[in-house]
Amino acid sequence: MTTVDCSFMKEIERFGMDKTSDCFNCGTCVAVCPLGESHFPREIIRYAQIGAREKIIERAYELWRCLHCGLCIQTCPRGADPGGLIMGLRRYMLHLWREKKHV
Repeated sequence: MTTVDCSFMKEIERFGMDKTSDCFNCGTCVAVCPLGESHFPREIIRYAQIGAREKIIERAYELWRCLHCGLCIQTCPRGADPGGLIMGLRRYMLHLWREKKHV
């Protein structure tokens, strides 16, 4: 079962994700993403928005699939930054990994 954590968006802002809520999940990024099969990056963005931390952690390998090509950023009708969000989530996962390793 996935737990929704409304404070998660605020927590991940420190990893460079200040535009998480700008995305309204229209799917334009999926249409242009070279890795768009299986709803990437739309699904990961939605998980971040609703605070589904466990889902992001269990599917963290997907974060490193992003080529950071910028197509999603160029085509987003809201000016959101899906690529930046993915990069921020990568930083978040590295932070969790380092924290766990030092404990």
